[in-house]
Amino acid sequence: MTNSSLPYPLILASTSPYRKEVLKRLLLPFECFSPHVDETPHPQEMPTNLVGRLAELKARSAENHHPHSLIIGSDQVAVIGDTILGKPITHERAVQQLQMLSGQQVDFLTGLCVYNAHTRNCQIDVIRFGVIFRQLSFKQIENYLKLEQPYHCSGSFKSEGLGIILLERMLGSDPTAIIGLPLIRLIRMLEHEGIHPIG
Repeated sequence: MTNSSLPYPLILASTSPYRKEVLKRLLLPFECFSPHVDETPHPQEMPTNLVGRLAELKARSAENHHPHSLIIGSDQVAVIGDTILGKPITHERAVQQLQMLSGQQVDFLTGLCVYNAHTRNCQIDVIRFGVIFRQLSFKQIENYLKLEQPYHCSGSFKSEGLGIILLERMLGSDPTAIIGLPLIRLIRMLEHEGIHPIG
């Protein structure tokens, strides 16, 4: 089922192929926009504030290009204790991150923003999803990184792929949150703007 008669065009302000695939589950027509946002944390900025702020910035960055649209912005970090684990970028850093995560509980914090560029209404939330990693050997880490290459994923981890084999268990109510687009919360936000995926 598709719904082409939306009250506002729907825009996903993200270049992530994973978020795009998750949003497709709702069977709603949407376009993607590439946000250009400085993701540098502010001094002493808490992780929840960081992801909420960046999600909003990403959504608002599409406003000039899509002035009468409903824009979705999202940002995610992995947190262990008080340490934010960003995107590793390099293999060496990914090895370090996964060694740190081995046997530990990690919280993935996802900032979600739905911004109505027509009415200027802005909804923001931060969704937490915890996972507990198995004890990982160096060989397992190396093999995983060779196969998955998650160098642009927070915490060097992709649950939608082989990353699931690294886990002992999950602690959360919405498994799509760990992919970076929490659909359960997003659906409520869209409904508030008059968009109902199944009527």
